[in-house]
Amino acid sequence: MTGKTIDRTEQVSRLSARLDGTYGEADGRLLLAVAPGRSEIAGNHTDHEGGHVIAGAVQKYTVGLFRPSGGRALRLASAGFAPVEVSLDDLAADPAEYGRTSALVRGLAALFAERGYTPRGFDAVAESDVPAGSGLSSSAAFELLVAAAMNALWAEGALAPIELAQMAQRAENEWFGKPCGLMDQASSALGGIQHMGFRDPGHIEVEGIDFDFADAGYGLCLVAVGADHAAKTDDYAAVPGEMQAVARALGVARLGDLTRADVLARIPALRSELGDRPVLRALHYFHEDALVEARAVALTAGDIDRFLALENASGASSAMFLQNIGGAVTSAQTEQPAMVALAVATSLLGGEGAVRIHGGGFGGTIQAFVPVDRIEGFTAGMDAVFGDGACQVCQIDHDGAHASWL
Repeated sequence: MTGKTIDRTEQVSRLSARLDGTYGEADGRLLLAVAPGRSEIAGNHTDHEGGHVIAGAVQKYTVGLFRPSGGRALRLASAGFAPVEVSLDDLAADPAEYGRTSALVRGLAALFAERGYTPRGFDAVAESDVPAGSGLSSSAAFELLVAAAMNALWAEGALAPIELAQMAQRAENEWFGKPCGLMDQASSALGGIQHMGFRDPGHIEVEGIDFDFADAGYGLCLVAVGADHAAKTDDYAAVPGEMQAVARALGVARLGDLTRADVLARIPALRSELGDRPVLRALHYFHEDALVEARAVALTAGDIDRFLALENASGASSAMFLQNIGGAVTSAQTEQPAMVALAVATSLLGGEGAVRIHGGGFGGTIQAFVPVDRIEGFTAGMDAVFGDGACQVCQIDHDGAHASWL
């Protein structure tokens, strides 16, 4: 099941009409930018600690049409969201703007200026079929859409995809106020299935993996469970915060600078100082990082059975140790949609395939690898619980974020 070729003629016509309707008709070249969402295949909360991940860009896209304006404002109207307008005369980060889309646009423009390029005004419209808050990283897709457009508009395409990913991460960290790792941005920027290592904060190690799940007899299914993880930013931030608290207690900045044995040797003191959850999350990091490496070996060797067994082990670690399923489970907490989805999916698979929490967690989406002859029944079963269209079979995008003049 190779990636499909997408004809965007009708979409470009629709976006062009929106551009004229929003900002008025004007002469000038039009720039089409496209950026995919991503599916985290392996590596649940390992990237920000200097570990490893496997991610696949998927054929769910944020698409935008950009037109140079000659003015001093960056204006972007994205379907379903409030319009954004950023003045090129004020590109400084402002905590009052944390969490707003305008902060991402402002941050990226500032980072292009920091590299010596001259930002110039544009008008743009965008739309997306990457669901917001679903765990497919709609935020990274938006960031790479804007970064790819700015690269074409201001830098003549001089910056490499990984550079754009790093700039997008900085914009999200410093201007938007979310302490994300680099996996989402790198996956959207590069496309395909990528095995990534983050030991050196200034240099990401990337190795493409040539593997087709459909050829191996499985579909990659993502199930939206009816909870928006975008509303759980504090819960998300607590994961790296608690992991790094353990690291600091042992004299380093990130868990990747330690070994599992280092943590095991200090568990009584760490529990006393920090509590149990940070310790559990630290141990998850070492368990999951080893599972990433094992899954990379399995995929490279074409061993789907080994991969699925490791994927299920990863899912268990995320649920039990990382606990990114919607917050602490208490007697008063009755809403656990991700856990319900995992339970239903496990029942429908009947011991076949694999299922795990997807992405940052805390609602959003679960991921399942489903035998191709069971996809129809699996989709129907998940949709019956979570609504029509909740379960989608995703194909890998091989192009990554890009922009081209029309």
